[in-house]
Amino acid sequence: MNTPLYAIPGQRAPQAEAPAPTPVVAADADPLACARSVAEVLAHSQVEEVMDLLDRDLVGLAPVKQRIRDIAALLVIDRLRRNLGLTSQAPGTPQGRSQGGPSPSGGMGANISLHMCFTGNPGTGKTTVAMRMAEILQRLGHCRKGHLVAVTRDDLVGQYIGHTAPKTKEVLKKAMGGVLFIDEAYYLYRPENERDYGQEAIEILLQVMENQRDDLVVILAGYKDRMDTFFQSNPGLSSRIAHHLDFPDYSVDELLRISGHMLEAQHYRWGEGAREAFDQYLQRRTAQPHFANARSVRNALDRARLRQASRLFAQRDRVLDEADLCTLEVSDIRASRVFEAPA
Repeated sequence: MNTPLYAIPGQRAPQAEAPAPTPVVAADADPLACARSVAEVLAHSQVEEVMDLLDRDLVGLAPVKQRIRDIAALLVIDRLRRNLGLTSQAPGTPQGRSQGGPSPSGGMGANISLHMCFTGNPGTGKTTVAMRMAEILQRLGHCRKGHLVAVTRDDLVGQYIGHTAPKTKEVLKKAMGGVLFIDEAYYLYRPENERDYGQEAIEILLQVMENQRDDLVVILAGYKDRMDTFFQSNPGLSSRIAHHLDFPDYSVDELLRISGHMLEAQHYRWGEGAREAFDQYLQRRTAQPHFANARSVRNALDRARLRQASRLFAQRDRVLDEADLCTLEVSDIRASRVFEAPA
């Protein structure tokens, strides 16, 4: 029987047979294993396609995109090092794992820790970047599957004694071979509640982040100030995070470009003067509380579509052409309550 591809703390793993010598991988079986140049790795992994998608999907975020490119470069070079047997065993790696060879889980080995922290306000693209990061990891051979499992506290922490460990382990089992994205991770830790079980979930995460880092990347996300406090209270987690990425708020010009992409994707367009009206809407809305960047833009456009539908519905006998059905007019924007407040 084959050894399981993961090991969750608290579960007894079956005894593995004595490791056999690592076979020589044929060139046609894994082209990446035979790559000797950056160009060859890029050609076989097609990672640049993912980066192009990231540029196309997300407006702005230049520092974040550059950091993702730096991480991709690190993985490419590490792949070339491993192909030449230069990868060294990381401290704490279990004895018996070959240096430079593939890990039992099929990942790149435990020499690189890629756990990350994404900080920023809602709607700044954190989940989208996490999805692209998972795809990059899979294409370069660091993760077997490259899927993303997005969770919150409720998915990990139980309501009574003995409930948290099974919930957390089940989530980890689903995420193995990919990326686990924990949104608003600071809610795992509630020191004011002595009967809270979040600390148990954190302890299980710590073990897996250390022992299974060759087959799972954990991304913790949330507001920057709250994440800073969370790490101060949980230094074990902080020490396991290799990359911190801060997602800035979008400017009004960037939000306007985002709105154009959203409309285009849904086969809508601005009518005469409507784009300027939405620009004025954004100028006002960004100064108000609870603004959530691209998420708020999407909600505003949904409400504008609702007003357009009501406007057209009232014209029951009129024959509607494509322009009528696809165009948002100034009135669909200015009917928002945002314009009722003083500028």
